[in-house]
Amino acid sequence: MIDAESKQKHVHAVFESIAPKYDMMNDLLSFRRHKAWRRFTMRKMEVKPGQTSLDLCCGTCDWTIALAKATDGGKTVGLDFSQAMLDIGQTKVNKLKLGEQITLVQGNAMDLPFPDNSFDFVTIGFGLRNVPDIVRTLKEMKRVVKPGGKIVCLELSKPSWQPFKGIYYFYFEKLLPLMGKWFVKRYEQYRWLPESLASFPDLQALAEMFRGVGMRNVKAYPLTGGVAALHIGTKGNEGA
Repeated sequence: MIDAESKQKHVHAVFESIAPKYDMMNDLLSFRRHKAWRRFTMRKMEVKPGQTSLDLCCGTCDWTIALAKATDGGKTVGLDFSQAMLDIGQTKVNKLKLGEQITLVQGNAMDLPFPDNSFDFVTIGFGLRNVPDIVRTLKEMKRVVKPGGKIVCLELSKPSWQPFKGIYYFYFEKLLPLMGKWFVKRYEQYRWLPESLASFPDLQALAEMFRGVGMRNVKAYPLTGGVAALHIGTKGNEGA
């Protein structure tokens, strides 16, 4: 069992090394479904102009940028522990001339450098399975979201029905790392993906974790046969 500190160092090294090819491999490995999942998520979030958002594990900032566009002037912050990822994201932000609206921060999702009750939305996309302590991260997300605000997780999940389940796991555990090797010469880094999912909670277990940290009106949506899942919870008015 890998300890929290070792996991954090390993994940950091993985994402620093795959940053230049991250977007291309996301498209390839998910058959571009990740874009549809994000659009579905944005519809369910019902973002309004002027609202503020924090995007954790923001990577190369595709979701950060989508949030900024949806809030139409609302302040958006992207946070990631990989500077290599943030550098690519900053290039996208600059190209779109969103620098005044989007701020990128290098930091730790388990120890957020923001005051309580700061954002209308706190999101994490395809990053929660990589943090050493899921509950601590969810508690931090709840702490910095405003009362009445939402925490949102879009993540890979675990299909439960056969034969799709068997086909999916064969692809995810056997073919996906090989594709990483073939396309970007990164076999070990892409072998991490199925390893990171193995101990990650399934759809209902993650929903219970949302409730366990005090989120209300928790909703969980399986996507593409359970390959991914969306979880949304609302913070009550009791404070952090």
